[in-house]
Amino acid sequence: MKNFVLLFAFIFLTTFSCAQEKENDITLEEDPKNYTTEIVVPDLLIPWGMVWLPDGSMLITEKSGELILFKNGVKTSIANVPEVYNRNQGGLLDIELHPKYKDNGWLYITYSSKEGPEKGGNTALIRAKLENNELINIEKLYKGTPNTTRGHHFGSRIEFDNDGYLYFCIGDRGNRDVNPQDITKDGGKIYRLNDDGSIPKDNPFVNKDGAKKAIFSYGHRNPQGMAIHPDGTIWVHEHGPRGGDEINPIKKGVNYGWPVITYGINYSGTSITDITKKEGMKQPLYYWVPSIAPSGMDFITSDKYPDWKNDLLVGSLKFQYLELLELSNNKVIGRKKLLDGMGRVRNVRQGPDGFIYVAIENKGIVKIIPSLK
Repeated sequence: MKNFVLLFAFIFLTTFSCAQEKENDITLEEDPKNYTTEIVVPDLLIPWGMVWLPDGSMLITEKSGELILFKNGVKTSIANVPEVYNRNQGGLLDIELHPKYKDNGWLYITYSSKEGPEKGGNTALIRAKLENNELINIEKLYKGTPNTTRGHHFGSRIEFDNDGYLYFCIGDRGNRDVNPQDITKDGGKIYRLNDDGSIPKDNPFVNKDGAKKAIFSYGHRNPQGMAIHPDGTIWVHEHGPRGGDEINPIKKGVNYGWPVITYGINYSGTSITDITKKEGMKQPLYYWVPSIAPSGMDFITSDKYPDWKNDLLVGSLKFQYLELLELSNNKVIGRKKLLDGMGRVRNVRQGPDGFIYVAIENKGIVKIIPSLK
């Protein structure tokens, strides 16, 4: 009887996985190699976030807790960075500039914070100003609660939309059965704030008793990619379990399903749920089976890459390459592998100079230079 049960489970999981791949299968093409690369910031361990200041210098977050200013080939550690809960996936995470940074000097940072009565940490969002290589005027804008000693699913990315609203994300903090589907709890959510941390009056749950008013969407697992589409829409990707990494354009008040629906299974190979669709829960725009472990994401709007313009870049931690997703009418129609084998891609951003920069663990920041035709 035991052997029969094991055989049945194997057949079910194999059939389930094959059905997933057939439904969303787009062949990953080999690297076109129509570019060269240059390491512009060497010797970084886990460079999570990166942003450019108006003078062309870079601010780079190392997950360990160091904020680096890279200017004229020199790295300088920024002082007065908040202490991080540096455990597993936690640490110093994303960084972004205010859209009017030249006028107001505000920069925004997410990190895993110990602040609170419980042991462990949770994701926090702050804003601060940079003066004489030191963070000043630090303001806490949001802190997820409660803390937990679980070391995974902190998120987190930051993005502004064209109306000046600030979006950021917190993963489910390893508590999938409670946090993602409960709007009275933090975790497994995309949040939207005004730039000063106040709650926008038209956020979807501002009039819901007990709800976290900053929530914009819910039912997420562990978002580690966020970018603004050329049409102004905020897109997010998130880690699935074993299979089921997702890309989602984010809409106000929408439930993205985790863990009630998913195209993934447990790491042990057992089923999480027997459904992939449910009324009232949004289907992903695209999902990966098997998982690529996505981290970092950006749209290509630069004329420097005419063959890639308006397509989407996503880093793969698991398979150590950069994935180019070809888009048509906001649908994925093709996939190409870039930087194959260069290392675990933690982030990718298009710089103000129009070039693509890729943060690679245990290497640094790599610039992609298109080949002349």
